[in-house]
Amino acid sequence: MSLYRDTGVVLRVHKLGEADRIITLLTRRNGKIRAVAKGVRRTSSRFGARLEPFCHVDLQCHTGRTLDIVTQVQTVDAFAAPIVGDYGRYTSACAIIETAEKLVVEEDAPAMRLYLLLVGALRALAFSDREPGLVLDAFLLRAMAFAGWATAVRECARCGAEGPHAAFSVTAGGSVCARCRPAGAVTPDAGTLALLGALLHGDWDVANAASEAARRESSGLVAALLQWHLERQLRSLPLVERRAPRARATSE
Repeated sequence: MSLYRDTGVVLRVHKLGEADRIITLLTRRNGKIRAVAKGVRRTSSRFGARLEPFCHVDLQCHTGRTLDIVTQVQTVDAFAAPIVGDYGRYTSACAIIETAEKLVVEEDAPAMRLYLLLVGALRALAFSDREPGLVLDAFLLRAMAFAGWATAVRECARCGAEGPHAAFSVTAGGSVCARCRPAGAVTPDAGTLALLGALLHGDWDVANAASEAARRESSGLVAALLQWHLERQLRSLPLVERRAPRARATSE
């Protein structure tokens, strides 16, 4: 049996026997792995609290016949506490880790870019004042791009003609010009398309200034795109709490 060490984010836990758990993680070098944490459910366990969803850990495992075995765990970032204490952050984080798990289909598949994106999204939810819904939509758009499903915002998704274009088609993969517009395409507000572009490219000044209507419409489009590409709906996405933009202070 060989030992290996990696950093990863806990995506899911399952009970195994009376005291063990199967831990699913997205790691930096080894992609998605499933490992057994022995005795982790006992109150005397040395690293039980470190192997909960949203935890960013440095761990050592040794390979087994079917599942690897966790032998050491150290906390890298304590994301869980500030996330689970806020319903909006918690539901957004649940949708984020569920998406990460769905996008890495095969275990041990390379996923460093998605891992770095996942860590950045959880850090923003845990330690920044950004709206959880915006962080979630930004993660989903970028994660789909990493998976090969980049959303066309300014150019036509079919012919590549420069925009901006008025129509948006989920089945086509984003904005479409008048010539390529398929049946069922919608006409979102210009502010919605600007918000999608800002979330995709990390322009948070534009994203934070977006109206409530633009945020609501963009969230619907992002959810529809993700469902179209995954061919299923995330279980956690309908539970996400969407907040209105914070009122801006004005001075006379």
